[in-house]
Amino acid sequence: MTSRPPPNWRSLMFVPVLAERFIAKAHTRGADALILDLEDSIIPSKKAEARAAIAAAVPRVSQNGADVVVRINRPLELAVPDIEAAVMPGVSALMLPKVMGPEHVRLLAELVTERERQLGMEIGHTRFLVLIETVAALPNLFAIAAEPRMAGMSVGGEDFATDMGATPSADSMYVFAMQGLAACRAAGILPMGSMGQLAKIDDLDSYRAGLKRGRELGFTTASCIHPAHVPIINEEYGASDAEIDRARRLLAAFEVAKANGEGAVAFEGSMVDLPIVIRAERLLARAASWKKSG
Repeated sequence: MTSRPPPNWRSLMFVPVLAERFIAKAHTRGADALILDLEDSIIPSKKAEARAAIAAAVPRVSQNGADVVVRINRPLELAVPDIEAAVMPGVSALMLPKVMGPEHVRLLAELVTERERQLGMEIGHTRFLVLIETVAALPNLFAIAAEPRMAGMSVGGEDFATDMGATPSADSMYVFAMQGLAACRAAGILPMGSMGQLAKIDDLDSYRAGLKRGRELGFTTASCIHPAHVPIINEEYGASDAEIDRARRLLAAFEVAKANGEGAVAFEGSMVDLPIVIRAERLLARAASWKKSG
């Protein structure tokens, strides 16, 4: 299985796979990826029906170019049939809830590999987005992030706060979210998250503020449950035309300085050296990907 860079997703929106009114409009929402949910939004008696609906939903939600992710269930007796139903060429990744450690990831990876082989797919096509939702998994963050199929990881959320006995907030989640971010950066995968109270779906100002802080801390990607959140994520975890233009001008100025044998240059009132140049290069690379994907 060859190593490849993670996708440049800013926004991922959950879509209950059995909710026709959500499936019908999902492709119009502007999310970089859409998560067809088999877990929390599906009651136990509807799990089999939800699996059967995946194949028809994939081409519908992806018709405007969004990638497709499927969130599977945690219990193994549900995860096995979930994987059998969800692994297909049109699904880019599986979202794995309540992951405990690298062995857990490897077990599911074996199942995915076998399913890819049965379907004649490229081995490794299906990436993993991992949710760390228990305190017991914290010592394993770096090992989990380094597993071969990994594309992104998130630490925290309602389940994690419940396990901690805490109220989910930027303060209660900060230390653990930053540990996860560091593990993602070390492994070269997407650091997923925000520093807001995501359950308050109608407070858009607070939601935006949490994303702004998240971006300053180093997060690049966030998932959401409401269509109103998608453009806010794309704005805050994306790049404006002004930011792109400034990055291009900054790199041009640095190239002139390099040609003159200088390792730093004054640019619009700030001193620019290599770390700032690297951030500008990363921004332009990500922005180019978003434009290509529409």
